[in-house]
Amino acid sequence: MSDEPTDTEPTHDEFTPDPDEVEYPSTLRITSKPSEDHKKSALDRAERWEQGDEVPHVVNFEDRARLRQLLTDRRMELLETVMERPPESIRALAGRLDRDVHDVHDDLHLLAEYEIIYFEEDGRAKKPYVPYDTVRIEVEFGLPRGESSESAVST
Repeated sequence: MSDEPTDTEPTHDEFTPDPDEVEYPSTLRITSKPSEDHKKSALDRAERWEQGDEVPHVVNFEDRARLRQLLTDRRMELLETVMERPPESIRALAGRLDRDVHDVHDDLHLLAEYEIIYFEEDGRAKKPYVPYDTVRIEVEFGLPRGESSESAVST
Protein backbone atom coordinates (compact mmCIF):
# COMPACT_ATOMS: atom_id res chain seq x y z
CA MET A 1 0.00 0.00 0.00
CA SER A 2 1.29 3.44 -0.91
CA ASP A 3 1.86 6.26 1.57
CA GLU A 4 0.63 8.76 -1.03
CA PRO A 5 -2.48 10.74 -0.11
CA THR A 6 -5.70 9.63 -1.74
CA ASP A 7 -8.32 11.76 -3.42
CA THR A 8 -11.16 10.37 -1.33
CA GLU A 9 -13.23 12.77 0.70
CA PRO A 10 -13.14 12.31 4.47
CA THR A 11 -16.37 11.18 6.07
CA HIS A 12 -18.27 13.23 8.65
CA ASP A 13 -17.37 10.68 11.33
CA GLU A 14 -13.67 11.46 10.93
CA PHE A 15 -14.36 15.01 12.09
CA THR A 16 -16.73 14.22 14.93
CA PRO A 17 -14.87 15.57 17.96
CA ASP A 18 -14.67 13.79 21.28
CA PRO A 19 -17.11 15.60 23.61
CA ASP A 20 -14.38 16.08 26.21
CA GLU A 21 -12.06 17.77 23.69
CA VAL A 22 -14.36 20.56 22.54
CA GLU A 23 -15.98 23.42 24.40
CA TYR A 24 -19.47 23.88 23.00
CA PRO A 25 -21.60 26.95 23.64
CA SER A 26 -24.57 26.36 25.90
CA THR A 27 -27.09 27.21 23.17
CA LEU A 28 -27.74 25.99 19.64
CA ARG A 29 -29.93 28.29 17.58
CA ILE A 30 -31.64 26.84 14.53
CA THR A 31 -32.85 29.78 12.49
CA SER A 32 -34.65 30.58 9.27
CA LYS A 33 -33.47 33.96 8.06
CA PRO A 34 -32.73 35.47 4.67
CA SER A 35 -29.07 35.22 3.66
CA GLU A 36 -28.30 38.91 4.27
CA ASP A 37 -29.78 38.88 7.78
CA HIS A 38 -27.89 35.69 8.62
CA LYS A 39 -24.59 37.20 7.41
CA LYS A 40 -25.13 40.26 9.62
CA SER A 41 -25.89 38.04 12.61
CA ALA A 42 -22.80 35.93 11.93
CA LEU A 43 -20.58 39.04 11.85
CA ASP A 44 -22.10 40.25 15.11
CA ARG A 45 -21.50 36.85 16.76
CA ALA A 46 -17.89 36.83 15.51
CA GLU A 47 -17.25 40.26 17.05
CA ARG A 48 -18.79 39.20 20.37
CA TRP A 49 -16.74 35.96 20.33
CA GLU A 50 -13.53 37.95 19.74
CA GLN A 51 -14.43 40.04 22.81
CA GLY A 52 -14.66 36.87 24.88
CA ASP A 53 -18.44 36.58 25.00
CA GLU A 54 -20.13 33.20 24.68
CA VAL A 55 -22.06 33.04 21.43
CA PRO A 56 -24.45 30.33 20.31
CA HIS A 57 -23.76 27.88 17.52
CA VAL A 58 -26.18 28.74 14.70
CA VAL A 59 -27.56 26.56 11.93
CA ASN A 60 -29.49 28.71 9.46
CA PHE A 61 -31.97 27.74 6.76
CA GLU A 62 -32.82 30.43 4.22
CA ASP A 63 -35.84 28.36 3.19
CA ARG A 64 -38.37 27.64 5.95
CA ALA A 65 -39.60 24.59 4.03
CA ARG A 66 -36.16 22.95 4.39
CA LEU A 67 -36.19 23.67 8.11
CA ARG A 68 -39.62 22.04 8.43
CA GLN A 69 -38.41 19.03 6.41
CA LEU A 70 -35.47 18.55 8.78
CA LEU A 71 -37.23 19.17 12.08
CA THR A 72 -40.21 16.88 11.81
CA ASP A 73 -42.14 16.03 14.97
CA ARG A 74 -40.38 12.63 15.18
CA ARG A 75 -36.90 14.18 14.83
CA MET A 76 -37.68 16.83 17.43
CA GLU A 77 -38.88 14.07 19.80
CA LEU A 78 -35.64 12.19 19.09
CA LEU A 79 -33.57 15.32 19.74
CA GLU A 80 -35.37 16.06 22.99
CA THR A 81 -34.97 12.45 24.16
CA VAL A 82 -31.22 12.48 23.47
CA MET A 83 -30.86 15.80 25.32
CA GLU A 84 -32.83 14.63 28.37
CA ARG A 85 -31.00 11.33 28.76
CA PRO A 86 -28.26 10.43 26.26
CA PRO A 87 -28.65 6.78 25.21
CA GLU A 88 -25.94 4.12 25.34
CA SER A 89 -26.46 3.31 21.66
CA ILE A 90 -28.64 3.98 18.65
CA ARG A 91 -30.40 0.66 19.27
CA ALA A 92 -31.16 1.66 22.88
CA LEU A 93 -32.59 4.97 21.67
CA ALA A 94 -34.77 3.22 19.09
CA GLY A 95 -36.09 0.94 21.83
CA ARG A 96 -36.83 3.89 24.11
CA LEU A 97 -38.73 5.65 21.31
CA ASP A 98 -40.41 2.43 20.13
CA ARG A 99 -39.13 3.10 16.60
CA ASP A 100 -37.31 1.08 13.97
CA VAL A 101 -33.55 1.17 14.58
CA HIS A 102 -32.79 1.93 10.91
CA ASP A 103 -35.16 4.91 10.89
CA VAL A 104 -33.61 6.24 14.11
CA HIS A 105 -30.12 5.70 12.65
CA ASP A 106 -31.05 7.65 9.50
CA ASP A 107 -32.64 10.49 11.50
CA LEU A 108 -29.62 10.76 13.81
CA HIS A 109 -27.17 10.87 10.91
CA LEU A 110 -29.23 13.51 9.14
CA LEU A 111 -29.21 15.67 12.29
CA ALA A 112 -25.45 15.04 12.58
CA GLU A 113 -24.93 16.43 9.07
CA TYR A 114 -26.27 19.75 10.40
CA GLU A 115 -24.14 19.53 13.59
CA ILE A 116 -27.17 19.20 15.84
CA ILE A 117 -26.40 15.66 17.04
CA TYR A 118 -22.91 14.24 17.59
CA PHE A 119 -21.65 10.72 18.23
CA GLU A 120 -19.21 9.34 20.75
CA GLU A 121 -17.56 6.07 19.70
CA ASP A 122 -17.76 3.40 22.39
CA GLY A 123 -16.37 0.19 20.96
CA ARG A 124 -18.83 -0.85 18.29
CA ALA A 125 -21.62 1.32 19.68
CA LYS A 126 -22.19 4.92 18.68
CA LYS A 127 -23.58 7.03 21.49
CA PRO A 128 -25.56 10.00 20.19
CA TYR A 129 -25.37 13.17 22.25
CA VAL A 130 -26.30 16.84 22.04
CA PRO A 131 -23.60 19.07 23.55
CA TYR A 132 -25.92 22.02 24.09
CA ASP A 133 -28.04 22.83 27.15
CA THR A 134 -30.65 24.56 25.00
CA VAL A 135 -31.81 24.26 21.41
CA ARG A 136 -33.75 27.30 20.25
CA ILE A 137 -35.67 27.33 16.95
CA GLU A 138 -36.30 30.78 15.48
CA VAL A 139 -38.24 31.60 12.34
CA GLU A 140 -38.37 35.23 11.34
CA PHE A 141 -40.83 36.76 8.95
CA GLY A 142 -42.54 40.07 8.57
CA LEU A 143 -42.97 43.04 6.35
CA PRO A 144 -39.92 44.42 4.54
CA ARG A 145 -38.43 47.43 6.33
CA GLY A 146 -40.12 50.72 5.60
CA GLU A 147 -43.38 49.13 4.48
CA SER A 148 -46.58 48.93 6.46
CA SER A 149 -49.69 46.90 6.00
CA GLU A 150 -52.95 48.76 5.47
CA SER A 151 -54.51 46.53 8.11
CA ALA A 152 -51.84 47.58 10.62
CA VAL A 153 -52.53 51.29 10.14
CA SER A 154 -54.99 52.83 12.60
CA THR A 155 -57.91 54.74 11.18
